[in-house]
Amino acid sequence: MRDASATQSPAPWRATRQRKAVLSALHDRPGFTSAQELHEALEADGVTIGLTTVYRTLRALDRSGRVDVVREKSGERLYRPRPTDGHRHYLLCRDCGVSTAVEADAVERWADDVAEATGFADIEHTVELTGVCVHCRVTAAPSPP
Repeated sequence: MRDASATQSPAPWRATRQRKAVLSALHDRPGFTSAQELHEALEADGVTIGLTTVYRTLRALDRSGRVDVVREKSGERLYRPRPTDGHRHYLLCRDCGVSTAVEADAVERWADDVAEATGFADIEHTVELTGVCVHCRVTAAPSPP
């Protein structure tokens, strides 16, 4: 997941009608969702919006620090609203896509230490954690002969 350093200020957010609709639809979705799924949900709700606009809006939300982003196994970016108390790192099931937030203070400290040691500023990092959840492991387990 991409993370802006705590010292980096988020990009400005201009709340247009379409951006508000995308953000609202994103809050209505459970877990992470793709741009295509979000576009379909908006269209089903009668919101006229182009898929390109949805992608652009999601990129703007990412730059402004309003969403968390992970990649599924195909490489597609998935989005969910960022909690008000800051970004999260997630463990994502490669089979069903379920996600769970994980404690990652060690990652944050490491990124801060690297920034300090190298003199870099506005550090961003990506941490991708994937696995197979308990439900998918149990479902995929072969039955005894």
